[in-house]
Amino acid sequence: MSTKRDKFSSKDKNYMKLALNLARARRGLTGDNPSVGCVIVKNDKIISVGQTGINGTPHAEVNAIKNSIHNISGSKMFVTLEPCNHYGKTPPCTKSIINNGIKQVYYSINDIDKRVKGKSLKILSQSNIKVKKGLLKKEVTEHYDSYFTNKIKKLPYVTGKIAISNNKLIYSKGIRKITDKDSEKLSHYLRFKNDALMISSKTLNIDNPKLNCRLKGYEQFSPIRVILDKFLDIKITSFVFKSSKKGNTIIFHNSLNKSKIKILKKKGINLIKSKLDKDKHFDIKIVLKKLFKLGIKNLLVEGGDNITKNLLKNRLFNQFYLFKSQKNLSKSKEFQIFTSLNILKKMYSLQSRFITKLAKDNITIYKR
Repeated sequence: MSTKRDKFSSKDKNYMKLALNLARARRGLTGDNPSVGCVIVKNDKIISVGQTGINGTPHAEVNAIKNSIHNISGSKMFVTLEPCNHYGKTPPCTKSIINNGIKQVYYSINDIDKRVKGKSLKILSQSNIKVKKGLLKKEVTEHYDSYFTNKIKKLPYVTGKIAISNNKLIYSKGIRKITDKDSEKLSHYLRFKNDALMISSKTLNIDNPKLNCRLKGYEQFSPIRVILDKFLDIKITSFVFKSSKKGNTIIFHNSLNKSKIKILKKKGINLIKSKLDKDKHFDIKIVLKKLFKLGIKNLLVEGGDNITKNLLKNRLFNQFYLFKSQKNLSKSKEFQIFTSLNILKKMYSLQSRFITKLAKDNITIYKR
């Protein structure tokens, strides 16, 4: 049985790092279930690996067992999260581990699901399986921050993203793109990793964005489009309206415009009437709660200045990507300054900073 004195070798750490990388690769793609990585080792050789399946099943441990072409009896299993021990959509992973003769299990942290939490160690130990936990605890805990947010707060994990020029503009009339192609690829990667993408109707009507994932081969993972549109100002000439169908677009509104409601519903758009706060803005926490009930676990916000300020002030961003170009934009015509930069720096700690490979955009990640 695991104790606080569990010691781990450099090889153990490398095996768990691989398991963590496998888990990271599936983050945002496993539905209600956490993204887990699993590595099976025998005689100091990796004989199989597994990840949680798309939409959550099969579990990583089961996939790793199935993927092995070797006899796994007597092997070690390295898994990022405590194996499940209950019947749900799938049988317990602990049962598969026991039945296949695995003799040692290393997992990093306990699952916070009440059906699982802390119970697997006892079940496995009773079958004479040696269990150790705590390996790469800090790194693995960070990986599961979105899962913990979903489970504990019953809210989506919210990622913010905004692009600004060197002179802190987010909009200058006539300019379509602020950042370079590499930053654009990262933006589409974020879309790929999130269930839904939220913007305001103002941004929609100014930019007429597609709001889809355009990474080659990943187009089918485009997020659900979520529009905050108080008065149903969405233009019927917009790409979002024209491409709307049942299940891919949600609009939050506070309108009594029956004719517009009829037009939008006919396109299959999910219209949700929602309360405004004292400042006549959407109560953003209510919006997030409703999205969570609709199955949105990871939400990307590519908002303009107002929606970003609203979420920042309410401390509802879990992480925030600030893309900063080296070029200055013109202030001779219509323009918009990013007014929330000081709020962002004050309320969120600096997590990391890196520069895209082929250009000079600075991408700073802030995290709560």
